[in-house]
Amino acid sequence: MIKVNENFLKLKSSYLFSEIAKRVSSFQEQNPEKSIIKLGIGDVTRALPKACIEAFHKAVDELGSDKTFRGYGPEKGYDFLREKIADSDYGSVNIDADEIFVSDGSKCDTGNFQELFANDITVAVPDPVYPVYVDTNVMAGRTGDNAEGRYQGLEYLECNQANDFVPALPSKPVDLIYLCFPNNPTGTVATKEQLKLWVDYAREHKALILYDAAYEAFITDKEIPHSIYEIEGAHEVAVEFRSFSKLAGFTGTRCAITVVPKTCMVYDSTGAAHSLHALWNRRQSTKFNGVSYPVQRAAEAVYSQEGRRQVKELVDYYMNNASIIKEKMTSLGFTCTGGTNAPYIWINSKSDSWTFFDLLLNKAGVVCTPGAGFGTCGEGYVRLSAFNSRENVESAMNRIAEAL
Repeated sequence: MIKVNENFLKLKSSYLFSEIAKRVSSFQEQNPEKSIIKLGIGDVTRALPKACIEAFHKAVDELGSDKTFRGYGPEKGYDFLREKIADSDYGSVNIDADEIFVSDGSKCDTGNFQELFANDITVAVPDPVYPVYVDTNVMAGRTGDNAEGRYQGLEYLECNQANDFVPALPSKPVDLIYLCFPNNPTGTVATKEQLKLWVDYAREHKALILYDAAYEAFITDKEIPHSIYEIEGAHEVAVEFRSFSKLAGFTGTRCAITVVPKTCMVYDSTGAAHSLHALWNRRQSTKFNGVSYPVQRAAEAVYSQEGRRQVKELVDYYMNNASIIKEKMTSLGFTCTGGTNAPYIWINSKSDSWTFFDLLLNKAGVVCTPGAGFGTCGEGYVRLSAFNSRENVESAMNRIAEAL
């Protein structure tokens, strides 16, 4: 008899974004004449930068000739891309190309990375939080059952209006810490002083920080760090994830990076240290065959002169959308965070978040993301995304104003 991994049975009945899609589909079936504007899931809507498209085509043509054809690529990614990333994004924080792993998405890597750790570690996650951090640890068997919206065995770091949605250090020792800045879903950022507290904590307790910086390109405040490696000592205790998805519109193209410094260590049951870099490399070489050559060439084009200009135009476009959303929702009397250094606007809905979701869907034809889907502390909030056309964003704001 084939037996199921019963940890999967602990998961909530539906992944947040699957539930949203289900409700939207039901509404469209019942109201086929009504148009829907989706400001819920953070999926980009504008085309890939021209520089990336040109690099894509050129790479595909190379695969069409025996002389330039390429088969299996290196699991860690091609040197041409990793070296560009190291020089352009991490040159000032002493990260080498060999410490960079190219992958098919930060979602995949943040989920897969927990495979490297023992099941009896204590895991700390912010609340509200990107659901993947929680669900993948549930699948691995590190939690008990879900009781009142929280899994037994996880240490939840509450984020709320009182602490500006930046979590405080845990009250008890933890081993693995998930942090995300600019934050998904709240759009908040962390200062160097705030991140230093976490780095110092991790060093003291021999803990590890998984730092999701997928939205760093949207930071506009010059005082806000783009990388955790700007903090002294972080190379010893932190892994960083970045993505081309929102930066350059690669949500469907799939390309991201994970940085694992060679000075970062993990420990066995005797306390002996082991290279986390070597372990992740072993995992990837076993389970991953790398990102396709054309995709990596397209990602490399982001770092060209034209690519940089085109990517900045994309980021500015979405951040202008964010400004429109935040200004409008604030004028309607809602308290908002985010939208300044991040493409998400976190809104106090003044009501149950799923109720507010249904209200916007049914009365305005606008899709948001209910905060309750991100955790207990997300109840009473919704997230709006700036990833849409200017026309749709302006139309959505007018519809919401009329509906409310």
